[in-house]
Amino acid sequence: MGKLFIVIISLFLYSCSSQYHLNKAIKKGYVCEDIADTIRITTLDSVLITKFDTTYYETFLKTFDTIVQWKTQYIPKTRLDKRIEYRIKIKTIYKDRIVEKAKAKAEGQKAKSEVKKNRPKGNLNLLFVGVGIGLLLSFLWKYAKKTII
Repeated sequence: MGKLFIVIISLFLYSCSSQYHLNKAIKKGYVCEDIADTIRITTLDSVLITKFDTTYYETFLKTFDTIVQWKTQYIPKTRLDKRIEYRIKIKTIYKDRIVEKAKAKAEGQKAKSEVKKNRPKGNLNLLFVGVGIGLLLSFLWKYAKKTII
């Protein structure tokens, strides 16, 4: 039992340190910077002073230095985060394309309507009747040739 305890303690002592993990994270893109800014605050104070029978106000400037500290850090994105970001990017591109196609189609419809206004209108029924009569005559012509010969 004592040897097992020693093995477990030695594993905890000799396992990878926090410095190892920090260096590994820095290699993958982790950035941790301390940004500090000093702000100087100036106030105007006045004090009532009385000497013997006279009273007067004495004014003086009072300054305070305040240090404001921000920690900015960049944490590398995981595979899942990158994949989700990529999907969102693709979806927005796809939606932009759909909008562009709709605009182009609307402009095309507008251009087609202008073309339709300019061309003369014909009767398509007359065309179909003419094609039908032509097919009927060609069939009858072939039938007439067979019966004569």
